[in-house]
Amino acid sequence: MATYTGTVQHNDLEGGFLELRTDDGEVYRLSGAEAKPGDRVKVEGKVASGGFGIHMSGPSLEVSRLEKL
Repeated sequence: MATYTGTVQHNDLEGGFLELRTDDGEVYRLSGAEAKPGDRVKVEGKVASGGFGIHMSGPSLEVSRLEKL
């Protein structure tokens, strides 16, 4: 499991979803996160490998723990 720090954003594509823009500039689609756009967070989770999604965004990050900063 890895840790990521960044800002939660809302992406309007395909009905809308939350994504994490990390301090390093990476973008992950958040799965299982309870956060609001604009929240600064530290997330523990696992990047889903493989699979297929309709969201033309970064890979899916399966959130196991989210801490608001």
